[in-house]
Amino acid sequence: MPRSIAIVEDEPLIRANYVEALTRLGYEVRGYASRGEAETAFAQRLPELVIIDVGLGDEPEGGFELCRSLRAKSATLPILFLTARDSDFDVISGLRLGADDYLAKDTSLHQLAARINALFRRMEALRRPVAADSVFAQGPLKLETERMRVTWNGIDVPLTVTEFWMVHTLVRFPGHVKSRDQLMRDAQVVVDDATITSHIKRIRKKFIAIDPAFDAIDTVHGAGYRWRA
Repeated sequence: MPRSIAIVEDEPLIRANYVEALTRLGYEVRGYASRGEAETAFAQRLPELVIIDVGLGDEPEGGFELCRSLRAKSATLPILFLTARDSDFDVISGLRLGADDYLAKDTSLHQLAARINALFRRMEALRRPVAADSVFAQGPLKLETERMRVTWNGIDVPLTVTEFWMVHTLVRFPGHVKSRDQLMRDAQVVVDDATITSHIKRIRKKFIAIDPAFDAIDTVHGAGYRWRA
């Protein structure tokens, strides 16, 4: 039985394009034009993954409101923002409300499909017992590859799928400088240098929120980033 995906997007053409593209990939997809329309449908049955735009019709932050109410209904439902609004402030707002990932609308269908697959994989892995060989520990950091989960001093670090793979690349080779190209490749994203910089900035902020003394990620100017050995 195909997995069900809901797309909440107020632009009819964009909504229709995503519904058609993801249906071709084998998903059962339904599109909704507004927060109200989506919430009415979700009260009957929750889909297995939801893709949301931030601005919905006359609600500039309708997507954030929808994310909040969905997260209250289900702690594990994968929620992905797909929006033209990708400032640091908007991204962090979305992730604080419990979204799992946040992509810009100029993201390719290939990248969107990779993100959806990764979220479904993470959801399945969270249901399984932890495999010992998928756990990497170093000092206060623990990384579970299968579950795409990172903890610091035993506290969950709420990383998106993109951020998880960037941290994974850095911590597996502590002390080694990883270029922006390597981080992009491992995270399966194709973005500019400024976007990689803002991902790293957000990753740091998330660790610092747990531990204000966190300083394990070094910027090596002109070369990339490294996790302190």
